[in-house]
Amino acid sequence: MRSFFIAIAALFLAAPAQADDRLRIALQKTGTLGWELAVAKAFGLDKNAKLDIDAAELASTDAGKIAIQGGGADIIVSDWLWVARQRAQGAKLTFYPHSSAIGAVMTRNPAIKSVKDLAGKSLGVAGGPLDKSWLMLKAYALKEGVDLDKTATVLYGAPPLIAEKALQGEIDAALEFWNFAADLEAQGFTRAVELTDVEKALGAKGDVVVTGYVFDEDFAAKNKDALARFFSMTKKAKELIATSDRAWGAVIAQRLGGKDAKTVDIYRKRYVAGAPKRSVAQEEADARTLYGALAALGGEKLVGSGKTLDPGTFYKGAEGKPR
Repeated sequence: MRSFFIAIAALFLAAPAQADDRLRIALQKTGTLGWELAVAKAFGLDKNAKLDIDAAELASTDAGKIAIQGGGADIIVSDWLWVARQRAQGAKLTFYPHSSAIGAVMTRNPAIKSVKDLAGKSLGVAGGPLDKSWLMLKAYALKEGVDLDKTATVLYGAPPLIAEKALQGEIDAALEFWNFAADLEAQGFTRAVELTDVEKALGAKGDVVVTGYVFDEDFAAKNKDALARFFSMTKKAKELIATSDRAWGAVIAQRLGGKDAKTVDIYRKRYVAGAPKRSVAQEEADARTLYGALAALGGEKLVGSGKTLDPGTFYKGAEGKPR
């Protein structure tokens, strides 16, 4: 009998350990998903979640979109409006909340205090012509009687390029992602137009989730459990970034690359404020309202061919619980 148990034990010892689930993630180099994955790795959250994270840092959000569309990544971070446009064209991408942090129109020009003041000015837009912030700003401007496509000189570019042109005085104002807006804020720029105010002016009831994890429906169906563990892991990383000086100082501040204390404090404040606090159902309701406002004000030019927000835009596999 003793030899029998020894043989059984030997079989268990010889059995290979179950491999962690591998997730290929394409992320923008300056984005905060990189922060969360760095904290997850530093604190062993990825191993606890039994995940093998294969992360590729890319120079732009457009590069991530190309990766997910071409099968080069399982997950990217993008906005729900882009996902809705893709679904209207037949793609089966879906979205799960990541952050409500959103940028602003930043300027040093005291004459620019509202969206109306952008008429006749040069405006740098971080991202491309389909960036969610730009589409919402244009819709809001139309509501205020200003067609920015016709009245402003618009320059598109990667966030670092737009920030540099703003700092050099080559443009009058910059519509920047939240983290680059924080940099400019620390350099004495004012927040002439808050995108959170734009969202509410277009009908949102709260601070709307802007960016989310984007993945294919077929991938989600085959990897539901791994996705749930990934969402749980990143939620824990967010909490550590918000509450742990070790996580912030040793991991995030280091990644920020020598920024001064004032800038770092603004980053942390803005990041923590952007953590999703509402249910997926609440986020979807506000997104539906914003989509309707964009469609009514700008039509296909702003939202694409879909008349209403496709019901599959927001991923329901995480049971709609707040993150």
